[in-house]
Amino acid sequence: MPITVPLTVEDDELALLTDLYQLTMTQAYWREGMNAPSTFSLFFRRLPAERRFMLACGQQHAAERLSQLRFSEHAIARLAETGRFDDAFLDWLANWRFEGDIWTLPEGTPVFANEPLLEVDAPIAQAQLLESLVMNLVQLETVLASKAVRLVMAARGRPVVDFGLRRMHGIDAAVRGVRAYRTAGLAGTSNVLGGLRHDLPLNGTMAHSYILAHDSEREAFRAFACHMPDTTLLVDTHDTLAGVREVIALLHDEPDLRISAIRLDSGNLEELARAARQLLDDAGLGDVKIIASSGLDEHAIDALLKADVPIDAFGVGTQMGASTDAPVIDLSYKLVEYAGKPRVKHSPGKVNLPGRKQVYRHFDAAGHFVGDTITGRDEQLEDGIPLLVRSVTQGQPDPAGMALAESARERVAQARQSLPESLTRLTTNGEDYPVTLSKALVARR
Repeated sequence: MPITVPLTVEDDELALLTDLYQLTMTQAYWREGMNAPSTFSLFFRRLPAERRFMLACGQQHAAERLSQLRFSEHAIARLAETGRFDDAFLDWLANWRFEGDIWTLPEGTPVFANEPLLEVDAPIAQAQLLESLVMNLVQLETVLASKAVRLVMAARGRPVVDFGLRRMHGIDAAVRGVRAYRTAGLAGTSNVLGGLRHDLPLNGTMAHSYILAHDSEREAFRAFACHMPDTTLLVDTHDTLAGVREVIALLHDEPDLRISAIRLDSGNLEELARAARQLLDDAGLGDVKIIASSGLDEHAIDALLKADVPIDAFGVGTQMGASTDAPVIDLSYKLVEYAGKPRVKHSPGKVNLPGRKQVYRHFDAAGHFVGDTITGRDEQLEDGIPLLVRSVTQGQPDPAGMALAESARERVAQARQSLPESLTRLTTNGEDYPVTLSKALVARR
């Protein structure tokens, strides 16, 4: 009988989701007795070409998971099988616990180059082990939330729904992605598990196969509307406008049926939406909405709405689920302080900011962002709001810091109102958002 390999990472093996050198370096630290306090900073050096800002997402979730990280008996046994580690080190690892502090940006905070999304203060052998896992956790959700918020902005208040499950990069990304979409402000998802787990409303219509399985389009529409009142019907299986006329005729013959919307999933969406709206309005069905999908991204949505096309909601799949224009950010997790001394990497193009840090955000009288200042963590500026909060204290999730994650969706909605106009554009033309260093941080570097 074949051995079934788990589809997901089990909790008792999560600590093994790391790169080998994290464990070999930790063993070397352990052998050398190096256990002084350290600080590691998680940041990116430059924005992707298509982004005006990134929406920090996943860092508080990551901090909570990291505080619970353990090397189970199963994990220790698997490491022993590699023959790479001392028995005494494995005994130490079996009792390993994270006992440090983790500072994070609140979920849903717009973030810019060189600003820490997260900083870890802990003995170096503890902080080093977190690198690969924290980068994986924060990378995915930040990339997806940053793409999703662009779609929300492009839709100008119209609902955007996630249709991306089938083409996302693995089941973990598909489920965790819904958490990022909820933070960014999406109205719903077709992903049942993701929506139920992360409290995002479930939305969906039907596939063309349902239409094709019936002898006529009218029969399919009638059956589905009977089974699912207030449903959305897919009208483009054969001829889109003919499908709209079938919906109109069905509602004329059976006015007790409740159909809330039609969905356009192919063809020239502008022409079809205008024609469909006219047909529906002429039939007295102005309350039947039009939903559009079919390879949409934020630029396509923006163009449709600039042309005043009568579309009420959008379903977006591949372009959002894979964030095809900016699928990665070049996150770095770097040692910035050890044994009380600031540390700097001097590699060309990869110089980091030394020491523990804070980020202050400055506002104008109308409440719009006007710039950020990166400071040392012990600095206090007279103007501006400090962004980094302590989410884990001495190895335990900090209730005050973690509570901010619950308001992530509202925080994003508020931030969208506070963004300067230059950051709401979908293109990167225009001036960059000013991020400066404090004089003390410049001197330290």
